[in-house]
Amino acid sequence: MTNSPAVSTETLAELRRRYALERERRVRPDGTRQYLAADAEFGCYAADPYTAETAEREPLRDTVDVAVVGGGFGGILAGARLRQQGVERIRVIDRGGDFGGTWYWNRYPGIHCDIEAHVYLPMLDETGYVPEWKYAPGEEIRRHAVRIAEKYDLYADALFSTSVTSLAWDETAQAWTVATDRGDRFLATYVITATGTMSELKLPGIPGIENFRGHTFHTSRWDYAYTGGTADGGLTGLADKSVGVVGTGATGVQVVPKLAEDAGHLYVFQRTPSTVDVRANRRTTAEDVGADRDGWARERRDNFLRITSGEAAGEDLVADRWTSSAGLLEKLLPSFCRQGDRTAFEAAYEVADATKMNEIRARVEQVVADADTAEKLKPWYRYACKRPTFSDTYLQAFNRDNVTLVDTADSHGIERMTERGVVVGGTEYELDCLIFATGFSVGVSGVHSGKLPVHGRGGVQLLHAWGRRGPRSLHGFTGNGFPNLIRLGAVQSASSVNYTHVLDEHAVHAAALVAAAEAKGAVIEPSREAEDAWLAVLAEDAPDHEWFHAECTPGYYNGEGRGRANGPIAYPHGAFAFHGLLKRWREESMDDVLRARTPTVR
Repeated sequence: MTNSPAVSTETLAELRRRYALERERRVRPDGTRQYLAADAEFGCYAADPYTAETAEREPLRDTVDVAVVGGGFGGILAGARLRQQGVERIRVIDRGGDFGGTWYWNRYPGIHCDIEAHVYLPMLDETGYVPEWKYAPGEEIRRHAVRIAEKYDLYADALFSTSVTSLAWDETAQAWTVATDRGDRFLATYVITATGTMSELKLPGIPGIENFRGHTFHTSRWDYAYTGGTADGGLTGLADKSVGVVGTGATGVQVVPKLAEDAGHLYVFQRTPSTVDVRANRRTTAEDVGADRDGWARERRDNFLRITSGEAAGEDLVADRWTSSAGLLEKLLPSFCRQGDRTAFEAAYEVADATKMNEIRARVEQVVADADTAEKLKPWYRYACKRPTFSDTYLQAFNRDNVTLVDTADSHGIERMTERGVVVGGTEYELDCLIFATGFSVGVSGVHSGKLPVHGRGGVQLLHAWGRRGPRSLHGFTGNGFPNLIRLGAVQSASSVNYTHVLDEHAVHAAALVAAAEAKGAVIEPSREAEDAWLAVLAEDAPDHEWFHAECTPGYYNGEGRGRANGPIAYPHGAFAFHGLLKRWREESMDDVLRARTPTVR
């Protein structure tokens, strides 16, 4: 950051003023309440379009070694790492019709990963697979999820099109009773939850949304029966249609170019533009990534994590816009606090951020022909306020005659919907179809939200045990009073832009815990003192980012403009350091969480 070109004090002052102005244009008093859940009258939006019918079956009343809640990469990796530890009966439960998680649900046109596939796809070394593209398309990723599940025989006991409705610890059986919406009620010695942080789709709470007579669907449930085509495009069903898309985040940036190619006319309703950097996707070969060496994928993945965690790495193996902009993402990581004088660091950071964002805005001017449209597509906020996006076709789509950008910032979003279309700034845009690229709600699924009730020792509910001060854990995985329950995720652990890497490290840790408990004939349960000690670690060096998020434009990073949640929620020294901490702990202190099992009495 210190080598960034100079930006004048006057320029920085003007940027601060502009950023504040643009933020206020978008902040809404209803915050996260501006969105609707896909349930009750809107439950049709969450229906599974990929598995036509749910096969009837008898409810299960058996016993398994481990129940894994969630069949995305977190659940798949947990199952695979457990299998490597010799665990036999592993039951993965998922409401989707197959493995894949977000890659099962999201099959919209243009879908790709935004992290290089050679570091994003887990277990490449173990499966011998080399991705075909630098940034893989969604179907390649979904097939890889299935590949891992097949290799580790996870289909044998899996339950699909099934949701877990409750978890209850049975003290007599020394196991968890797992109940589902299909009438199952079986026992599992261990439970691993891998429900993800963004698995519940959300809809914009537009007044009159129920009045629209045209066709609507969410991008995570793409309706190819209506649009025609595939994820590669060819949406022939839209050739004579007036189509609207709401949402210009990571999904919108990918889907808009495909819609622009095939729709009769496309209206893009934008509240806040994304940063859109160069993608430069291309086909790759094994030679390109050094896949002829044992451990090549782990080496590449670790290198990427080092760089994006603000650690010294030497050579940059991935060399893309994530790694070149890593310094601007450090402010969400502990390296933000390692720079010595905080005031000096914040000043240097602001200069580097302004330089990067000026580059992003200049690209918009260079690519988009219409000056007014280009101005509306410029992002006026700091780089890390939103997850960056990358595309070589999104901005170009707005040079087409059949594409219209509708800026909704002054009305804080779409004003209302009518039978014929949507209204923005008093103008009605008539539509045949409106597509919601509005993403997912954060933190409303799984055990942390209470949507999956968990009762531990003595019937105590997990959220009640935590109380008003929020989650308690050791390393984010285990908790006192909830034996053999292991939670995967970023809460009170650590995260990264490459979340599959985090999930794999978590899966390795979870499998090691289970193996150690089995070897000792014990249950996994930390003491209250161990939880307190971990909470103290989280709080001691936690960086203060409230100032940053309070100044950001609204989005899911800052609770739609309301700032971050109070209290420490993540390990303050980043994912690379956290993974090292876990490894040392497994080598030195794992016995601290193993307690003698209570003899089974029948």
